Amino acid sequence: MSMGSHLQELRKKHQHLSEAVEEAQRSPGTDDLVIARMKKQKLRIKEEIARLSDS
Repeated sequence: MSMGSHLQELRKKHQHLSEAVEEAQRSPGTDDLVIARMKKQKLRIKEEIARLSDS
């Protein structure tokens, strides 16, 4: 997998998580812990995108 396609996949995952977090926040029955985990995963992906983009 080339660097460009890896970054593209990471961006897709980040976008998917963003949508999932927004949907979970709109659902009153969603556990806050689940939302927090998704946000942490989203942040890790964002940090990796930034790290790889700087390389």
